[in-house]
Amino acid sequence: MLLNLHIKNMALIDEIDINFEDNLNILTGETGAGKSIVIDSIMLALGGKMPKDFVRKDAEYGLVELLFSIEDSEVIKRLQELEVMDITGGELILSRKIIGNRSVSKVNGETVTLTKIREIADLLLDLHAQHEHQSLLIPGNHLKLLDRYGHDTLDSLKEEVCEIYKEYAKIKTELLANTMDEEEKRRKLDLMEFERNEIMEASLRVGEDDELEEQYRKASNSKNITESVSNAYHFVEDSAYEEIDRAVRQMTSVSEYDKELESMTDMLFTVSDLISDFGRSARNYLEENTFSDEDFRLLEERLNTVNHLKAKYGKTIEAVLAYGEQLDKQYEKVLNQEQYLAELRQKLASVEKQLETASEELSQERKRVATELSANIKNALVDLNFLDVQFDMVFEKQENYSASGFDNPYFIISTNIGEEMKPLWQVASGGELSRIMLAMKSCLADADRINTLIFDEIDVGISGRTAQMVAEKIHGIGKNHQVICITHLPQIAAMANHHYLIEKQACDGKTTTSISQLDSESEIMELARLIGGVKITDTVIQSAKEMKELAVKAKVN
Repeated sequence: MLLNLHIKNMALIDEIDINFEDNLNILTGETGAGKSIVIDSIMLALGGKMPKDFVRKDAEYGLVELLFSIEDSEVIKRLQELEVMDITGGELILSRKIIGNRSVSKVNGETVTLTKIREIADLLLDLHAQHEHQSLLIPGNHLKLLDRYGHDTLDSLKEEVCEIYKEYAKIKTELLANTMDEEEKRRKLDLMEFERNEIMEASLRVGEDDELEEQYRKASNSKNITESVSNAYHFVEDSAYEEIDRAVRQMTSVSEYDKELESMTDMLFTVSDLISDFGRSARNYLEENTFSDEDFRLLEERLNTVNHLKAKYGKTIEAVLAYGEQLDKQYEKVLNQEQYLAELRQKLASVEKQLETASEELSQERKRVATELSANIKNALVDLNFLDVQFDMVFEKQENYSASGFDNPYFIISTNIGEEMKPLWQVASGGELSRIMLAMKSCLADADRINTLIFDEIDVGISGRTAQMVAEKIHGIGKNHQVICITHLPQIAAMANHHYLIEKQACDGKTTTSISQLDSESEIMELARLIGGVKITDTVIQSAKEMKELAVKAKVN
């Protein structure tokens, strides 16, 4: 259940808190008072797209927070599967903060992606936005509604079909990619043979490129290296070694007189040895590390070859060698094309048979669920003043398989006696569509285990007796769910268990929207406004009282 909605710095809203209750919560107000801002804010918090210039211009940021209370253990389990933390107390806070062009979404204080927010929201709340009933005019949405209603039994079947279809599509793609005429086959073989030979003849060795790079750097600077090492060698040989030797002789002549002098003499012997070692090492280095022009040319050619293959077939030698191994396998496939294609076709036929079986099983279960759903929707439509309605679902088979099987179902309806049942999009008017969507929502709410439903002007296009029946239906849904409904119809507003008024006010040169919960007397006056418009007479007020009394009696019945 949605306990609290907090909005700050959004459009006309400075800062408001709304504490919602169980059952039917009604929101009313003048056109332009800010009802749409409330819905847009909720949609924003649930991962929706941010309307342009939605944050107040004078504010540094905008914020929407939703506080939910969750008692359903199954919903808690599914939230935990989504790695939602800290819900052991049964409370969950969804928030979204807008700063400039950035937004930050959080769940119980932990930053999450918008995708994660939407997955979580689907478990907590069903929001019917304005004009959503128009989605019923798109046949593809009918399958989604059916699968949503029957998810308990359909999900596992759909998952099986989806997995088989992935394998089926993969084989079809491979079959298509490897189907070619003799000329194309010859060209492909020639290219692969050239590439195989190019890699094989290079005799690449893992790590060779690093070694070559090091040798190339060394060879490129060989002149500077030789000159510097040679100079250092001559400095040592010509002066340093001779001077140290003199120092050793001097210290040796007096070392027997003092033990400290013996230690110092030993240091000089060590230095003398180190200088001798350096000299030998430098001489050997100069003798062994000579680079001829031919050596450098061969090194450069080898490095170019390695880099060329890396640029062409992979960023590393390992990748180039792996590509070569893949080429060998692909070459054999193309060389033995007919045999390979025959194996693919046989495999495709086998997988297609599995897909057919799984899709048929899914289709049969869908048809069973559709019968149940159609009957429930029909009953709900009767409650919504469709007196002679017939409602069903027709299943057509797609020419090709998809990840959802082969079903292409759509709803059909007849609203008058003797009238042929036709596809929903061919016969339903705007007012009828809104009632049909309400009927579907009432059926889906129980199947989804969603506790909170929000209706934004689902009463569009209806009036009179039908409006009263819609009001009673919404109240009926509110007996087992929390319903938050924005409406302009007094018949629906009169059924409220909790009534909120949205008002626009101007103060200190600034226009803001406020929301307040109405007491019994204020509720009557708001009903009178909805009934009578601009001028509220005593007669209108009396009508409002009578409407509220009738609503109370209807609730009892």
